[in-house]
Amino acid sequence: MPKTRLSAFLSLLLVFLSGALVGGFASRLMTVNSVISGPPAATKRPDPEEVRKRLVTEMKNRVKLDDQQVTQLQQIFDQTRESFGKFNEKRNAEARALRDSQTERIKAMLRADQVPLYDQLRTEHEQERKRRHTEQKK
Repeated sequence: MPKTRLSAFLSLLLVFLSGALVGGFASRLMTVNSVISGPPAATKRPDPEEVRKRLVTEMKNRVKLDDQQVTQLQQIFDQTRESFGKFNEKRNAEARALRDSQTERIKAMLRADQVPLYDQLRTEHEQERKRRHTEQKK
């Protein structure tokens, strides 16, 4: 091999090896950092009462609410919470009716031997949904 070809080959080999070395080091660094920091924390929903207290305090301080206005603000928050509760009850009832209708339509198209299998599948899905919901609350 002529000297220029040899030096070109060695240069290319050096660049390749240095890239592999840097890539391996970066990969190791990322692995160590992810193990140290642990899995990303599940985003926990803030406590509504804490949010409300913080908002009232912030409005009292920044908007300069007097005591009467704070009382009125609390009443507005109470009324809004009640309205949202009624809205959610209505929405949940409508959603439940839609799901029930879907279930009945699916069962109507199934053969008799498939209905118990479908019921088992639905039970498993419901248990999984409840499990995830419970984990989200933690």
